Amino acid sequence: MMTYDSLLTWLETIGPIRQALYAGLFTWGLTAIGAALVFLFNASNRKVLDCALGFTGGVMIAASFWSLLSPAIAYVELQNEMGLSTMPPWLPPAIGFFLGALFLFVLDKIIPHLHLFAKREEAEGISTDWRKTILLVLAIALHNIPEGLAVGVAFGALANPELLGMDGHSVFTIGGAVALAIGIGIQNFPEGFAVSMPLRRMGVSKWKSWKWGQLSAIVEPIFAVIGAAIVMTVLPILPYALAFAAGAMIFIVVEEVIPESQRGGNTDLATMGLIVGFIVMMSLDVGLG
Repeated sequence: MMTYDSLLTWLETIGPIRQALYAGLFTWGLTAIGAALVFLFNASNRKVLDCALGFTGGVMIAASFWSLLSPAIAYVELQNEMGLSTMPPWLPPAIGFFLGALFLFVLDKIIPHLHLFAKREEAEGISTDWRKTILLVLAIALHNIPEGLAVGVAFGALANPELLGMDGHSVFTIGGAVALAIGIGIQNFPEGFAVSMPLRRMGVSKWKSWKWGQLSAIVEPIFAVIGAAIVMTVLPILPYALAFAAGAMIFIVVEEVIPESQRGGNTDLATMGLIVGFIVMMSLDVGLG
């Protein structure tokens, strides 16, 4: 049976692109497993769904800082220590963070989508006559793009092991990247359920509810590979790319995840779910990274 240490050892032998691909497939796989709960249940409790959405938001917020913004700042500080840069450590992360949020803002205005518990006439993006099912899946796919980028950028950063701090420790570690993938995967599990069950309530068959539910996360391995390839090809973009993924995730949390978790009236449960999600992701990153 593979242990955690042997997993890290194996990952170090396959290169960042394949690492990012496998991590993206892992996060997608947990979405598929979560969506498969539709085969076991004919209905879902709104309280459970709202708590799950809150948990998702907490994981994304914690990952944005612990796994993305903090390493981006540390990277710029290291560049300054080595005499390779004179920029304020906050500047590249701030620029990347804003651009990430702006990127999702533009996609939100362009891509037709519908939030989980919204009515068909509340669809956002360019006007279209697409079915509600497709619009729901596009909403979650939009949500999963920054998650895939975050995982890919974290593994792509590992292509530069020479980036050591004054204490001899690397700014980026395989453990930190794995922790991020695990955290994203954990929150994808209830997210898959939160997609497939509303589809089932709309009268979609169990098979199709699962199919559409898992399909919403297929963008994650795709964008994981893209993120890894970009930072490996253009190293100076690394702190901007890390913060870009963070800004995109925070935009999604504030614009979609938190409002959706609060719409059902279960505000306290959703908020506590967010707190638990934050603690889980923070613990994973600090404990494994």
